[in-house]
Amino acid sequence: MTDDPESTTTSTTANAVPSASGATVSSASTSHDSEPKPATYYHLAKAVLYREFLIFVRYPANAIGGIVVALFFFGVLFYGGRLLTGRALTDSIEGIIVGYFLWTLSVGAYSSVSNDLGSEVQWGTLERHITTPFGFAPVALLKGVAKIVRTFLTSAVILAAMLLLTGTQLSLSPFTVVVIAGLSITSVLGLGFAAGGITVLYKRIGNWLNLLQFGFVVLISAPVFDAPWTRVLPLAHGSALLQRAMVDGIRLWEFGLLELGLLVGVAGGYLAGGYLVFQLATRRARRLGVLGDY
Repeated sequence: MTDDPESTTTSTTANAVPSASGATVSSASTSHDSEPKPATYYHLAKAVLYREFLIFVRYPANAIGGIVVALFFFGVLFYGGRLLTGRALTDSIEGIIVGYFLWTLSVGAYSSVSNDLGSEVQWGTLERHITTPFGFAPVALLKGVAKIVRTFLTSAVILAAMLLLTGTQLSLSPFTVVVIAGLSITSVLGLGFAAGGITVLYKRIGNWLNLLQFGFVVLISAPVFDAPWTRVLPLAHGSALLQRAMVDGIRLWEFGLLELGLLVGVAGGYLAGGYLVFQLATRRARRLGVLGDY
C-alpha cells in the first residue's frame, strides 16, 4: 500500500523547524538543545557576588553609613585617646590603625554569616536555601565569602581614611596584606558559622552575637609574645603577623614556614569546627521542625 505523499509531506514539515540560516532542523533536537543545563558552583558564586553588588548599588546610603560610623568611632578613639595619653598614643598609632583595620574585617566576616542567617530566619526565606541542589551550608558559605569581598573593599576605604586622618604611613603590600588578613578572618568566619547555626536553632540570640564582636578586640590585642599559647586563638596570631607586615614591612615570603603553617592551621581548624557546628545545629532544627519557625 502506497503512502499518501501529501500526508508524508505534512508529517515531515511538522517535525522540522527552520533555522536562522534557512536550513531545517528537527523539533526533537531543538527541544533537546533548549533543555536547561544544571547549575554549577561557578554559577552559584557568580549569582551570590552579583547579589552583593546589587545590594551595594541599590542601597549605597547604608554602605556609606557603615564607613562613616566606623570612621567616627576611630576618630573618637584617636582624638580622645590623644587627649588622655598625649604622646604615648601617637607613638603606637600604627599598631592601633592595623588593629582597627583587622577589627572591621573581622566584624564583617562574622556578621556575614550570623546576622545574615538571622535575617533570613526573621524574613521566613530560610527554606529557599534548603531546597537548592547545592545544599544549605555551601550557599551560606559562598554568601559569607561574597560579603567578605565587599568588606575588604569598604575596609580598604576606611584604612585609607585613617592614614589620611592621622598622617601615618604603613607598608602596604597588597598581596601580603590580603593573604594574611584573609586567613586571619577565616577563623572568624568559622565562628560566624557556629553562631549562625545556633541562631537557626534558638532564633533570637542577637544580643549574645553582638557581644562576641567586642571580644574580637581582646583577640586582636592578645599578647602572643608573652603568652605563646594565645596564638591558637582566632585572630591572635594573624594580628601579630599583620602588624609585622604593615608596620615593619615584612613580606609574606619572609615569614617562617612554621608561622605561616600555624596561620593556615588555625584558620582551617576554626572554619571546619564552625562548619561542623552549623551542620549539626541545622540538622537538629530540621528534626525538631523549627527550621522555618520564628
